[in-house]
Amino acid sequence: MQIETGSIIALVLYFLILVVIGLVNYKSKEDLEGYVLGGRKLGPWVTSMSAEASDMSGWMLMGLPGYAYLSGVSAFWIAIGLALGTWANWSFIAKRLRIFTQVANNSITLPEYFENRFMDKAKKIRLASSIFIFIFFLIYTSASFVAGGKLFNTAFGLDYQWSLLLTAGIVVFYTLVGGFAAVCWSDFFQGGLMFFSVLIVPITAIYYIGGISQTISRLTIINPNYFNMFTDATGSSLSIIGIISLLAWGLGYFGQPHILVRFMAISSPKDIKQATKIAMTWVVISLFAAVMVGLVGRVYLGDVLVGTQSETVFMRMSSDFYSSFLAGIITAGILGAIMSTSSSQLLVASSSITTDFYKTLLRQNATVSELVIVSRLMVVVVAGLSLLLALNPDSMILEIVSYAWAGFGAAFGPLIIISLFWRKMTLNGALAGVIVGGVTVLLWKNFMGFTGLYEIVPGFIFSTIAIYIGSLMSKNPSREVTSKFDEAKFLYTAEENK
Repeated sequence: MQIETGSIIALVLYFLILVVIGLVNYKSKEDLEGYVLGGRKLGPWVTSMSAEASDMSGWMLMGLPGYAYLSGVSAFWIAIGLALGTWANWSFIAKRLRIFTQVANNSITLPEYFENRFMDKAKKIRLASSIFIFIFFLIYTSASFVAGGKLFNTAFGLDYQWSLLLTAGIVVFYTLVGGFAAVCWSDFFQGGLMFFSVLIVPITAIYYIGGISQTISRLTIINPNYFNMFTDATGSSLSIIGIISLLAWGLGYFGQPHILVRFMAISSPKDIKQATKIAMTWVVISLFAAVMVGLVGRVYLGDVLVGTQSETVFMRMSSDFYSSFLAGIITAGILGAIMSTSSSQLLVASSSITTDFYKTLLRQNATVSELVIVSRLMVVVVAGLSLLLALNPDSMILEIVSYAWAGFGAAFGPLIIISLFWRKMTLNGALAGVIVGGVTVLLWKNFMGFTGLYEIVPGFIFSTIAIYIGSLMSKNPSREVTSKFDEAKFLYTAEENK
């Protein structure tokens, strides 16, 4: 397939902007907080757009539309769960986490926060959480690379493996050079591209089909089950377990390190309110439009896409509708979805390895500049391992993401929530929650999949129970631990009363 000149120009401009963002944010001498959290200086617009762009990865423009293409409006159950989870995360977690992490010795990673929150001198909770961050980020980042491989292969006919390398190369470059600030500013730019792309494609498709009523009429003729929230496209009824599993995607938000780190980096807790409004507007509209892409695509393209091909519905329609330059812009929007997430994941994973393994176990006296260098090196290592997991072009993006999403949600979600709200939570309870939640997801996915229940549900429940029982069976937390909790709670209450 020949790549048209207009598309090449659009993509070159896109890549140049990312490179410039990386170079502008590059600092030859930078402390680890600056590289990992941008010095806690992000404003509400950049924080919210960065959080949502890194959240809604390639699965929003590829995986979710593909699911809707095959299943119909029942895909909205996922969208509803995600919207509710986003709202709850911003409303109940964001401000508390921003304040608590600063009170907890200015923690810059989640494992460091867990260690400082419970005064874990043996660093058990830090190491355990780092292991799960490493495992699930390898899986999650590989999903982004799969999406990039499918994008270039479908849009331009490039070899899948070369497409993987191209995607990873750009992401690694601006993550290495600019660190967290570059990642967040590039997410802000890419979030705008994603929003434009996910809106214009279904609107254009509806126009070509002949309007909304004609689109609905034709979709009903193709398959009347597409408009039933309680059946799939085959006419089979969705069970209660099926609906719960789809809605349960919302539980994952409370444990996603690459999203939570945005809350930690915002310049001031008072900016959370504005950021929440921006984030919710972006999320609700984008998720609705993503499902519409799949539904409209079924009318426009017919039944030509099967299996993993369904995840290319967005790209196939955009290549039909627009000039080569505008098609290139749309492609850049999909790339933005892919790269905004993978860059965030690479940075969080590398910073966790650096601070929670290298500094903690190997080089406790490492200099700041040494840690920044090691963190950049780990970006390359994690990217390389994720590439190996992404080599199979037949992998389903949404399936890979759902696995990693469940892992983070179950391992860290209950821990984050309870650590911010329960004064008597103990280190043993926290450690039990991380291990039980993470292991449950791994085991349920591989041995209990026949139940049809999304692994995040049992993982989240068992982790919560483990935290509660583990805390009750332990000695009460020390006065030093509870005083830090009280200090953070006081600052939060004061902030709320302003």
